[in-house]
Amino acid sequence: MKQFMAMLNKNKNKDPPPSKLLDLAGKLCQELQNSFPRLEKLVEAMMGCKHRMYFLTNIHVVRACVFVHIHNGQHDTACSLLEHCKAEEKKELVQLWHEVHYQRVMERHHRDFLTPLQKFRCRKRNPPPISLCPEGLKTRNYPEEVRQHLHRFAAEVTANPDKEQREGLARDMNLQPLQVYNWFANYRRRRKS
Repeated sequence: MKQFMAMLNKNKNKDPPPSKLLDLAGKLCQELQNSFPRLEKLVEAMMGCKHRMYFLTNIHVVRACVFVHIHNGQHDTACSLLEHCKAEEKKELVQLWHEVHYQRVMERHHRDFLTPLQKFRCRKRNPPPISLCPEGLKTRNYPEEVRQHLHRFAAEVTANPDKEQREGLARDMNLQPLQVYNWFANYRRRRKS
């Protein structure tokens, strides 16, 4: 830690900072995960210097910063940090985004954990920003042309296809037979209600 602080002070006017400094920051964040007071000091030092955006390219630094902000109840700050950081590991950043919101809900409702349904609702209410998932959120719905084809088949042929018909539909639409089976089961269920 002392070596890092000395290196940080020595290179405070260099732009960009040396990669050795950034690597050391990432290693320290990993090593200090179980020592919150020291990790908090490290995060304060990194976020207080003019090179903070360079540090936020390292996923270990981002993770440590988010952890410190959550621990201090600064959920909005953690979200803002995630939204503007430049780390490449987008999948992990999205997970951190969700974790911030899970913690916020647990604190609000004085709970130690959330059920899968509560987590699902939390994710739906707080989708990650475009900066974390530029390709957009993954949807579990089929494309419009696939849905139209399945609806047409249900209306014109049968709403309860046999195994051969399901396998044929799956091949035609590049789906798994189980997906076709489930779609028709859900279709029949929706029509009943």
